[in-house]
Amino acid sequence: MALPLPPGLTPPEIAFLCEMEMVTVIPRQRLEALELLGGPTPPLYPPHRTPLPLWLALLLKRQRRANILPPPWLHPSSLETILNIETDVNKESFSSPPPLPPSADGSNIISPPFLLSSTADAPAEALPYHWLELGEILLDAAPDDLVEPDAVRRLMRDLREVRMAKMRAGVEVLDGGGVVSLKGVGGMEVGEGRGFICGVVDGLRKIGASKEQARREREAEERENGYDGGGDADEMDL
Repeated sequence: MALPLPPGLTPPEIAFLCEMEMVTVIPRQRLEALELLGGPTPPLYPPHRTPLPLWLALLLKRQRRANILPPPWLHPSSLETILNIETDVNKESFSSPPPLPPSADGSNIISPPFLLSSTADAPAEALPYHWLELGEILLDAAPDDLVEPDAVRRLMRDLREVRMAKMRAGVEVLDGGGVVSLKGVGGMEVGEGRGFICGVVDGLRKIGASKEQARREREAEERENGYDGGGDADEMDL
């Protein structure tokens, strides 16, 4: 019998979806276009930069047929800037995600992984939706292609801790009926924080239900004792 799965996507499933993100590669060998379900890939001609899905780029990297060019936001200087924004500028909110390019009809309908937010032309000071999992994948599979991988790993860890602390702190406003803004939160962060946030929301729902039940019981008891809450107000009007 299969065990019940938790609601939402698991971290391995989120990492699997991240592999559809487009990254930039520098081919070492010539490779003709490949016919995939999503359409043909561009042919590879060394040393011209070419965008490819992350899963294909990782395959070519393991075969030593291409190098992966890290996105600008994965450089140590960019991560330090984003970390300063998270800690000094936006102390309660998250840094802004990459802007969405307008479509032909003027509406923004492009979203990850079809948004080119991890290629060599991506913004340098905006974290994309799959920033955490994509950074960890590149640190594990292509550390020699990154600039100062140890510094990148340290800065990503600091960013992760700062942003998770903001998510936990933001849940406190739910007790007063507030709303938590998740603009700029990444996919893996949502997956990791879902259990905590759902637990808090479920606990607040139970507390609210118990308070409502206690109020109804108190009103019922007052009615049985012949007390009418509106009587004093009528006498004061007279």
